[in-house]
Amino acid sequence: MEHTGLKQAEMKRVGAKRADASHRRRAGAVLAAVLILVAPLASAAAVAAASQASASTPAAVGGFSAAEWTVRWWRWTLSFPDGLEPYLDRDGSRCAMGQDGDGPVWFLAGTNGRFDAKRRCQIPTGKHLLVPVINMYVYRPRLGPYAMDCAEVKRRAAVNNDYLVSAVALLDGKPLPRPARLISRCFDPQAERDDSGPDDRRGVWRAAADGYWLLLPPLTPGPHRLSIGANYGNPDDPDHGRSLQNFEYELQVGDPAI
Repeated sequence: MEHTGLKQAEMKRVGAKRADASHRRRAGAVLAAVLILVAPLASAAAVAAASQASASTPAAVGGFSAAEWTVRWWRWTLSFPDGLEPYLDRDGSRCAMGQDGDGPVWFLAGTNGRFDAKRRCQIPTGKHLLVPVINMYVYRPRLGPYAMDCAEVKRRAAVNNDYLVSAVALLDGKPLPRPARLISRCFDPQAERDDSGPDDRRGVWRAAADGYWLLLPPLTPGPHRLSIGANYGNPDDPDHGRSLQNFEYELQVGDPAI
């Protein structure tokens, strides 16, 4: 992620940022999360082609595309106070915070890349799981000297995603399909989570996200284990070109057996 108006070395801090005063403190960085890709990939073109060809992501859930669900995921992530963001959760105690209990999708989180997480999380039955594998988020003002148009915001969000070296996702010890590379529309990060309007034309900020995600169908009731590891390999980005993710969820779908 990039923070508006800061020097380049300061512009890309790891973590998600809110679009108010705390957004400016926290946002301007890359938030890496999770998904799968297999083994090392040779080139940017190979990464893009493989992602599109073999990603196993539903076309739509609840009437919204997978890419639109990533917009909602970012708004969810950016809605928390400093220190309570889902990607800073080490043990899963914040798993249910801010979730839409009536919606069809449950959000999981990665980390800020500075620690390995092992989380326990109980989720309702019947929920799809949206898991960000590794991705970038960029925002800039819509107006003023640091304003940036939508095309440029999206270009900057794409920077490291042509350099995915590897990603591994295991569910109950079995490899999952390759993740989809999902590119969001430009959006207002401060809008309501379910606002699907042309948000980059209003509000203070214009944001976009680009990266690799898994949108899993509802899991069967009972215990499951989801393990994730992923990393970039961009030699031209000294800040986050080699970001990595390593975390695990012990999931309980529905009530545990007595």
